[in-house]
Amino acid sequence: MSRAQPETVLIAPGKIAGLYAITPEEPDTEVLARKVRAALAGGARLLQYRNKSADPRLRHEQAMRLLALCRAASVPFIINDDLALALAIDAEGLHLGRDDGELATARAKLGPGKLLGASCYDRMDLAVSARAQGADYVAFGGAFASTTKPGAVRAPISLYGEAKARLGAPVVAIGGLTPENAGMIVNAGADAVAVISALFGAPDVEAAARRFCGLFHQKKP
Repeated sequence: MSRAQPETVLIAPGKIAGLYAITPEEPDTEVLARKVRAALAGGARLLQYRNKSADPRLRHEQAMRLLALCRAASVPFIINDDLALALAIDAEGLHLGRDDGELATARAKLGPGKLLGASCYDRMDLAVSARAQGADYVAFGGAFASTTKPGAVRAPISLYGEAKARLGAPVVAIGGLTPENAGMIVNAGADAVAVISALFGAPDVEAAARRFCGLFHQKKP
């Protein structure tokens, strides 16, 4: 008899904070699961599954594997840019970029109990619109130059604090973040830091996760 999945992890949108881990495009599910397990052990507070190149079968396989790990750790599991997959596996939420679909449509299909995030790049107007369409949190970036998106626009550091004050919603920073530079973004007002390369590309993923998490304990009042 197969073992049932743990129940959905519930999280209040206002509690989105800390290390927001985003998966690399890893074709080997076992390797990916091992890295995610280490990130969760190191204190990651959310996990987003992002894979733009895999076929639907592999995406579903990997998402189900990571969903089980996240639920065992009581960490919300977010799907990037695939509403159908998020609904199919009953993920805790969905994250959409500007060209990934309508936020209002996603909000209606997800229902009120799921998280919805939106990439807003360097634009406050996109963040205001995202909130109006039902986004629970907004992400700005790149905070710094990124190897994942080398051509991404750069968001000014001041934007994180401004957005926090204006929107009354969690603000996530993304792009080129490392344990060495993320502290200034956290102190500028970001509630969470979304990281791919500096986390999953580290020699010791768990140790890297702990370093990122430590930045929030050191946050200046």
